Amino acid sequence: MPLWILLITLTAAGTFLLELADVDAAALFAGLVVAAVLAIAGYAPRATAAPNPDDTDTPDTPIVPRPVFLSAQGVLGVFIGTMADPDTLSGLGSSWFPVLVMGLGTLVLSVAGGTLLGLHKQVDTLTGALALVAGGASGLVALTRELGGDERMVAVIQYLRVALVTVTIPIISSWVFGASSAPVSAAGPGLVDQAWGLLLLAVCIGIGAPLGRRLHLPAAGLLGPMALTTVAELTGIAANAEVSPVLLAVAYAVIGWQAGLGFTMPRLRAIGRVLPLAVVLIVGIGVGCAALGVLLSVWTHESMFDCYLATTPGGIYAVLAAATAAGGNVAFVVAAQILRVLLMLFVAPFAARWAARRMST
Repeated sequence: MPLWILLITLTAAGTFLLELADVDAAALFAGLVVAAVLAIAGYAPRATAAPNPDDTDTPDTPIVPRPVFLSAQGVLGVFIGTMADPDTLSGLGSSWFPVLVMGLGTLVLSVAGGTLLGLHKQVDTLTGALALVAGGASGLVALTRELGGDERMVAVIQYLRVALVTVTIPIISSWVFGASSAPVSAAGPGLVDQAWGLLLLAVCIGIGAPLGRRLHLPAAGLLGPMALTTVAELTGIAANAEVSPVLLAVAYAVIGWQAGLGFTMPRLRAIGRVLPLAVVLIVGIGVGCAALGVLLSVWTHESMFDCYLATTPGGIYAVLAAATAAGGNVAFVVAAQILRVLLMLFVAPFAARWAARRMST
């Protein structure tokens, strides 16, 4: 118990500091780093659980209790599902089909890059594909273990991608398009909306997770509630329900712990050997997405800048800041980004499994 208290306290402090720096999913990143440091230092709390049979680093991989982790998956799934707000997605207007095609193009680039990463001797194809999927980093980390991949590798490379994209957006916006960016603050959900959110969580997790397992969805604990919430949003049943920021932060932290507690020095060294190739592939995917942005601009006649932001492979808050400061078509950009995230999380698990099967035959 003292080790769990230490983990929780340090994660809370790290989350506070990262939120001051406007880091996306701060609690997940803090939980990942704190748990990894404690695990490597030998101060990781351990729960009673079967070890990961795919883990060759240690026979006793620390793990968050499964009911807690599945609950965190469900909370995250519902939160992502609430992004499918019809009013927001209507910002695409008649351009929804070109945006969808470019989203599928981004998925193809991601899986192709992941397949190349899977050629590295330290990475299997499934892990490589999930690590380079351009969107939904937190969701991908949450579902990797369920799919049989290495969540530690996926977590590090996914957040490396987010960091690189977030840093380069204002640079490219300024140097290439002559646009500036400014911080964007969003008001938190009201108490009434959070209360409805609790009901939405109870229904979508209670029904979505078992239904997902019955339908044999990969990572049913996340995709089941996410699918049910998406339907509730698109049909208007969800109304203004919002997930409590506190519950979401706890879910993020739990998902970060799940990946971080499995770190060992051998695994850390292995990830370090993979990072140079991962950086090259992340840059390659970013360039490919920029090319998709050019095609999207030609197809939809939206500005080149807006289409660059709409097809950027991550960094949605940096994208929003750049679009807002430059007076761009914010509704179009945000809707395209949300559609990309939903597409990645719904389709990527199946695409990653397909790529892994093809490479193994």
